[in-house]
Amino acid sequence: MSLDDARERAEAKGLDLVEVAPDARPPVVKLMDYGKFKYEQQRAAREAKKKQHTVQVKEVKFRPGIEDHDYEFKTRHARRFLEDGNKVKLTMMFRGRQVTHPELGLEVLNRVTEDLGELAKVESKPSFEGRTMSMVLAPAKSSQG
Repeated sequence: MSLDDARERAEAKGLDLVEVAPDARPPVVKLMDYGKFKYEQQRAAREAKKKQHTVQVKEVKFRPGIEDHDYEFKTRHARRFLEDGNKVKLTMMFRGRQVTHPELGLEVLNRVTEDLGELAKVESKPSFEGRTMSMVLAPAKSSQG
């Protein structure tokens, strides 16, 4: 149909003439209420954004000579973060001469990963930077649902 006929039909129905496929020969157009179409698109995008979950990296700090109660407390926090679907960065902080015995810190980090084994998978192995050793745990796929 000619462009003028299409415009007349759109005007008669109170709709807009929207080009759907400009590359096609002849170009393909559609009769629609363009304002309503844009509004529906925005609403659908807003709903999709509401439903998505952004993964954050939560940090839990440990010390090499950590006591049992503190260890349990911090591990419980890490467990909760993983259950919420967030990644957990385990940081081992060394002070003074503790830095000469990194194996003590590594031992604590390994103990944490064992305790959280069913919930998490190791995303990055323990790495040493200055006076801190850190590693990242990501939630295991089975815990997200």
